[in-house]
Amino acid sequence: MDYSKLNDIIKSSKNILIISHVNPDGDTLGSMCGLFSAIYDNFKKKCDMLAVSKVPSVYEFLPNVNTVKSMDDMDKSREYDLVINVDVASFDRICDAGILFEKAKFTVNIDHHKTNNGYADLNIIDACASSTGEVLFECFEKMGWKINLDTAICLYTAILTDTGSFRFDNTKPKTFECASKLIEIGVNSSDLYKKVYESDSKTLVMFQAHCISKAKFMYDDKLAYTAVYRKDMEKFGANDECMEGLTEKLRAIVTTQIAFVAKEMKSGATKFSMRSKFADVAQICEVFGGGGHKLAAGCTIKAPIDEAVKKMLDEIKQREI
Repeated sequence: MDYSKLNDIIKSSKNILIISHVNPDGDTLGSMCGLFSAIYDNFKKKCDMLAVSKVPSVYEFLPNVNTVKSMDDMDKSREYDLVINVDVASFDRICDAGILFEKAKFTVNIDHHKTNNGYADLNIIDACASSTGEVLFECFEKMGWKINLDTAICLYTAILTDTGSFRFDNTKPKTFECASKLIEIGVNSSDLYKKVYESDSKTLVMFQAHCISKAKFMYDDKLAYTAVYRKDMEKFGANDECMEGLTEKLRAIVTTQIAFVAKEMKSGATKFSMRSKFADVAQICEVFGGGGHKLAAGCTIKAPIDEAVKKMLDEIKQREI
């Protein structure tokens, strides 16, 4: 990893933009806000932060997240000295923000997805890391940067959420070492757990109960899936945040080996969230232009939901589960 080059380019850049991926989760937001905080703390430089879709309310506690901009706030003709993508596995995951990335004088891609093809001028990718938050923590240590409490809270949130509260198999000894050091800085791990995992709304709980009640099972209950139609979301007044964690609930069933949630989108396409206990669902999603991790991946199929679900089932049928 070329940490010295990353340090030098950040140090020499006068204006910097940090971008998170579409439908932001705790890792991309924690990484973005953590990098923002660290750059200011070490160089007294204020970066711009951009989220191409709405920041979920559950992450409103993150330091500096209130300064995150949307594409409507941006001057699309601006040329930044440096644009940094965090937790963005593929270039298309920043959608319309791609124009700002392409205009930049220099680009950096910091990530942990094995499917990342290294699309920037400088690519810092560690597929063995639990999260981009963990990758950044190592970057900061290697570069000798100070890590203040705000930065620590952001990085801990990134690690906490992408490991499913240290439950997923991407949790390694190094992950606990990072978390331990962040707690030593002052992170209140219990408080952050409550903010992330014990702040569900009534709407979310009732909506997910409805979706789970409609789940279908195949192959001796080894496959579990549910289809979420727009009429379901309208009935409950549910938004995209209400989808969070739904796939994991299906995977948690003792017999389930692969679980997926298919969501009908306004565009007419269908978005899939996949989880597994053993199978490589990233390979399945790659067939449809998506990707992710071995046990957690996603994709979008440009077809109506019933047709898209059939395509996904046909693909899964070709594999042993």
